[in-house]
Amino acid sequence: MIDITHKLNSLRKATASAIVKVSKQETIDAVKNKTVPKGDVFEFSRAAGLLAIKKTSDVIPDCHPLPVEFAAITYSINGLEILINVEVHTIYKTGVEVEAMHGASIVALVIYDMLKPIDKAIEISTIKLERKSGGKTDLQLDLLPVKCAVVVCSDSISRGEKEDSSGKMISQKLKQFNISTGDYTIIPDDVDKIQSTLKKYVAENYDMLIFTGGTGLSSRDNTPDAIGPLIERHIPGIMESSRNYGQQRMPYAMLSRGIAGFVRNTFVLTLPGSARGVKESMDALFPQVLHVFAVNDGQGHASSIPQ
Repeated sequence: MIDITHKLNSLRKATASAIVKVSKQETIDAVKNKTVPKGDVFEFSRAAGLLAIKKTSDVIPDCHPLPVEFAAITYSINGLEILINVEVHTIYKTGVEVEAMHGASIVALVIYDMLKPIDKAIEISTIKLERKSGGKTDLQLDLLPVKCAVVVCSDSISRGEKEDSSGKMISQKLKQFNISTGDYTIIPDDVDKIQSTLKKYVAENYDMLIFTGGTGLSSRDNTPDAIGPLIERHIPGIMESSRNYGQQRMPYAMLSRGIAGFVRNTFVLTLPGSARGVKESMDALFPQVLHVFAVNDGQGHASSIPQ
């Protein structure tokens, strides 16, 4: 199975269909009148379909086990065709389209098995996915180019004692969303330097400014303390989501003090300084965090940065 541990849970839905064709009207009448020798066709096949949906990962090796939050199987008759519709919902990291199609196929097979004693010319056709939703496929982010800068806050890296990995990782991750790093700089974890750097990029009309480092609890972790007073509109839910995501993977993520918000029209993010912390934060927030540019468009902003 592929690794989905980096993905986010979201509401995911899928609908699949199948068609069972019979050869004579008498077969359809028997289904409607519940006179098929093997029993009630719709009720038996519905029960089998529900079991199939829940057991998909047991018979299809690459499917992940997942919680089935809702499943519905409905039928309609069109001439000599029995139309099967299967809908499945989950809140999980991966979709349920295979579960829906597996359910539809088993429903069709059970109907075939129940009707074959009275109709030798039955056939199953057109098992297909009708629609799906949820996950990244629902994120329709039609953005203008985003002017972005990355700032690494680290005393040791600024002195040349260590190599930067987190800032470079941010730039690499941004490329996945067609965002290039317009500027990349390394500064010491100093309050005055952090604030002057932020003001410089805001004055240069950068759309997004990502700081990495200085979000922990040591005496030189100053990034949130320096940036917090300059943010005019805090967006606490962003870093709450990041910490929650990290906490599910590493028990110390709750200690991060990262913040996010707008300074004038510049969106500011403060991420951890470790490569692992940056990767998890980017996985938790992107691309959905880019929606801030759409909802922020046209809203008023304060006219100056606190001095």
